Amino acid sequence: MVARVTVLGSTGSIGQSTLDVLARHPDKFAVHALSAYSRIELLVAQARATAARVVVVPTDAAAQEFRRLWGAGVLSPELRVGANALAETAGDDQSQIVMAAIVGAAGLPAALAAAQAGKRVLLANKEALVAAGSLFMAAVKANGAELLPIDSEHNAIFQCLPHHGRASAPTQPAPGVRRLILTASGGPFRLRRWEDLHAVTPEEACAHPNWSMGRKISVDSATMLNKGLEVIEAHWLFAMPPDQISVVIHPQSVVHSMVEYIDGSVVAQLGQPDMRTPIAYGLGFPDRLASGVGLLDLAAAGRLDFSEPDLGELPCLRLSFEALRSGQVACVALNAANEIAVEAFLTNKLSYTRIPSVIEGVLEQMRAAQGATINGIDDVLNLDLEARRRAQQIVFSHSQ
Repeated sequence: MVARVTVLGSTGSIGQSTLDVLARHPDKFAVHALSAYSRIELLVAQARATAARVVVVPTDAAAQEFRRLWGAGVLSPELRVGANALAETAGDDQSQIVMAAIVGAAGLPAALAAAQAGKRVLLANKEALVAAGSLFMAAVKANGAELLPIDSEHNAIFQCLPHHGRASAPTQPAPGVRRLILTASGGPFRLRRWEDLHAVTPEEACAHPNWSMGRKISVDSATMLNKGLEVIEAHWLFAMPPDQISVVIHPQSVVHSMVEYIDGSVVAQLGQPDMRTPIAYGLGFPDRLASGVGLLDLAAAGRLDFSEPDLGELPCLRLSFEALRSGQVACVALNAANEIAVEAFLTNKLSYTRIPSVIEGVLEQMRAAQGATINGIDDVLNLDLEARRRAQQIVFSHSQ
């Protein structure tokens, strides 16, 4: 049976890689729906190439642009508009698999809708777990959804853990596991001290040495806030206490992550730094599919280096561990404040080294709310908005 796939965020790097893998297996998969925020011309090309049945865009203006580019006289896909339509498409019964690859909090409601609909969710959206981990994992469990992590690190850990042919929401760590070890490339500034990075430009921060990523996630990789978000994700995905999750710098990005067992064994997943590998694993699980990624030549790689991260030099990573230990409200605030700070940096309104000060300021201001109970998605979104408001105020004060 051919499985129908919805790709949320199809014009981003993960979305494009997903479509590349799907195109290699027309006997197994067909595209049901695509969504994009701004790259409408590319979305039109994707919809034509995949014969997508549904396309989702954010505004009426984007829908009008899609229709203009599509042209008259050719049967077009059903065009849906707005955030509600995005969530409804993620949860409709016409697809079995949802790739959740929308960056930021905007992707959270749709990812949650897919989980609530009991689908196989290929999760590339960090915010679903960072901002709403308890809600999201409860939805996966309650509705019998399958959850396959697509971040290379979490996908690697999933591959290294024992399982029985089904991806679900664990309530306790896998038996025999002592520690999860997330690898990090260290980004473009691995060999520079934090105090020397004040004049870093957006172009420098986005020049990742190993991975091809969008601008926001590239900055997160440079500050290693991205790795901090992955620590929070790992806590929810694998029911692992914060003190049993660690990070190691591995500049070659060949070892994607590791699992340490109580008998002293360490199981690692290795491969080329190409997101098509975890995407293909998520699509085909428990079987493996050809991804189009070249085989790893360890002899050619020559060496694999590892080192401990210095949290004194990596304030965003330190703040992420602190937020995880403080609770869900702090994680919401961490993520929202970072999005505002990174956007300000990318638009030259904030210096690179001010990013963690914005995050820390918001965490401190919202400390009184950290005991609040999160009962639903509205609670998460309200906390997210409040954190963004406070972050914007701090960014404004830094620009004066």
